Amino acid sequence: MPIASTGRPLAAGTGPLAPLLTVWHHRTLIGRLARRDIEARHRGSALGLLWSVLNPLIMMAAYTFMFTMIFRARWGSGGGGTAEFAVLMFSGMVLFTIFAECANRAPGLMLENLSYIKKVVFPLEIMPVVVLLSALFNAAIGFVILAVFSLVVMGPPPLTVLLLPLVLLPLCLFTLGLAWVLSAAGVFLRDLRQVVTVLVTVMMFLSPIFYPVSAVPAEVQAVILANPLAILLERSKDVMFWGHGLPPVEWTLVCLGSLVWAWLGHTFFVKTRRGFADVV
Repeated sequence: MPIASTGRPLAAGTGPLAPLLTVWHHRTLIGRLARRDIEARHRGSALGLLWSVLNPLIMMAAYTFMFTMIFRARWGSGGGGTAEFAVLMFSGMVLFTIFAECANRAPGLMLENLSYIKKVVFPLEIMPVVVLLSALFNAAIGFVILAVFSLVVMGPPPLTVLLLPLVLLPLCLFTLGLAWVLSAAGVFLRDLRQVVTVLVTVMMFLSPIFYPVSAVPAEVQAVILANPLAILLERSKDVMFWGHGLPPVEWTLVCLGSLVWAWLGHTFFVKTRRGFADVV
């Protein structure tokens, strides 16, 4: 890793592209740390990586039972059966879990890596990226499970499923921006982790995971759409199941907004990390 004359890692810049440049400049280190993070989460477990398959299956079964058997929920206006509801719900859960995993881990991320703060010249801003890659690894397993169930229940996917990475792009940028803010703030506010855990749970039920936005009363739809994840979750189902493309103007605005948010989060982290060593 190149080191500047001051002994600090070379900065990736301060413009709106700074988050992307950070990832690119440290891509090798990020990859190694992400692999170590994934391995560490399953080290010592009897089933190892198999838990990455079992966990989403168990959650899908539990939520499907609760919403379809107890609450008698159906997707939209009563159409579709239990199996279709499970597939549609699970698709939203896979995407939301990317966000939730990063948000929940971010407040304690710096405190879990004190050696990097105190002893080593290290680009701390890459740690949220490492967590995001770990979450994407779990999501990839979830998408494989989803593809199998979807093929059985709903048949072959439409060609628009190839647009799914374009939905993931703004989701990752938005998640990174939030992770940078929370990981920096978590150093100074030790109770932040508990607050975030509650808010993430609230966001899950205010997101179109268990229902489409169209099924919500008109007076409540504005509240649901105020959730920055709502549009992305709706568009993910459009491309994966309904054969609808992405509205170009909307997608461009969402990407630009997510990039700006990632830049603001990255800037906040870079500005505040100077005080990390004094606090910890």
